[in-house]
Amino acid sequence: MSGKVKVKVIYAFYYISAMDVNELIAELKQSASPAYLAGMQRFGIDNTKALGIKVPLLRGIAKTIKKNHLLAQQLWDTGIHEARLLATMIDDPAQVTRQQMDNWVKDFSSWDVCDQACGNLFDRTPFAIEKALEYSTSEEEFIKRAGFVLMAEYAMHIKKAGDEVFIQFFPVIEREAWDERNFVKKAINWALRQIGKRNAHLKFAAIACAERILQQNTKAAKWIATDALKELKNR
Repeated sequence: MSGKVKVKVIYAFYYISAMDVNELIAELKQSASPAYLAGMQRFGIDNTKALGIKVPLLRGIAKTIKKNHLLAQQLWDTGIHEARLLATMIDDPAQVTRQQMDNWVKDFSSWDVCDQACGNLFDRTPFAIEKALEYSTSEEEFIKRAGFVLMAEYAMHIKKAGDEVFIQFFPVIEREAWDERNFVKKAINWALRQIGKRNAHLKFAAIACAERILQQNTKAAKWIATDALKELKNR
């Protein structure tokens, strides 16, 4: 998409308050790229219900909409990939409920929607820690991933959180390090690394956790621990 077209599309969203969700979806479809849609699968993204719109463009649209809880719900309910990404960007974390989080994670079918929901929205709710612990026990791949992505995103974004918040995550990370599923083990590794990067105390605790995980006799555990130790010991 050319720069002029992008500007035109984003400019149109200044009038979003007057649009309903159907008009918004129609505008999204106009900015879709068939080439980008075809390429999404190379990144492991489920594009069966996607339009083919890059995340930076969606973020530009979200800035013009600002926070809109009702519209976020309507966008999510369309089932369209980019509409759901946009919903995570415009929803108001102060209005998100536990039930909404549970409903949305059940709909996750792609790692990017999972990660955007956790990093744009869920980690800023009052239930983030509670749900991270809960979802980490799920048998569903993307719900379980959400638990550990929440830990990672909370470590990245919630600067005032005390160390005790993250100390409680280490036993969970250690307990679940056996999981061979790609999207789960990568999220566990991410959580371990991000927590360890917060400060010297948590770095020491994360390294100790990784060294214990390294002793587990599974390929997933060895990869999680080795990769985390490589980064944490070089910081």
